[in-house]
Amino acid sequence: MSQKPLGGKVAVVTGAGRGIGRAIARAYAEAGASLCCAARTQAEIDEGVAEIRSRGGSAIAARTDVTDLEAVERMFGDAAEAFGGIDIVVINAGGSDEASPVAESDAAAWRATLDLNLVGAYYCARAAIPHLRTRGAGKIITVGSGLGHRGTPGSSAYACSKAALWMLTRVLAQELREENISVNELIPGPVHTARAGAPAGARFEGEWLKAPEDVAPLALFLATQPDAGATAQSFSLMRRDG
Repeated sequence: MSQKPLGGKVAVVTGAGRGIGRAIARAYAEAGASLCCAARTQAEIDEGVAEIRSRGGSAIAARTDVTDLEAVERMFGDAAEAFGGIDIVVINAGGSDEASPVAESDAAAWRATLDLNLVGAYYCARAAIPHLRTRGAGKIITVGSGLGHRGTPGSSAYACSKAALWMLTRVLAQELREENISVNELIPGPVHTARAGAPAGARFEGEWLKAPEDVAPLALFLATQPDAGATAQSFSLMRRDG
């Protein structure tokens, strides 16, 4: 494989301020891509961009709340203007502050989880598609969860949002297949980060608790597949099914 398999490509990574998103952005930059690093916290993405640039990479920071459609559209427009287009989109921003049984759950927090994990992903895909179409091909990678395939008690908000994201991934893949735009899900499994994303009560006995950098090779694999390659697929780093 070329030492710069993503040379000439432009990637947008949401949730790139820390954890998995930051590790993927760094790996893509090292593989030759130009990066738009998007997140809500300016200081974190500024730090990530500075790190990429210090290693000779090209990157911009875009402070973006993915639950705000106008902000998302502006971010994609800025990325396309800065680098001449967009080839790869990693929809990674997500999380949950609701980890209670349904009967005791906070309704506002439950809804906010869906807004972040599902509606935010929809906004990102919707805004990205015109730019990918302009390139004539592209890749969308959604960061899912094993809880989206098999929930656990107390995970209803997060599990339902990720299950819906998996369905969105498959429908998008069907819609975009003939345009050489692949859409696949990446399931990291449990990752040790400042904010793991999944509800605190989620059970991961027997699983591989990994560092964010351990997720990057799979993200790089998906980004370097042929334009007519796999789509509507779920790629998992979990030890158990789903």
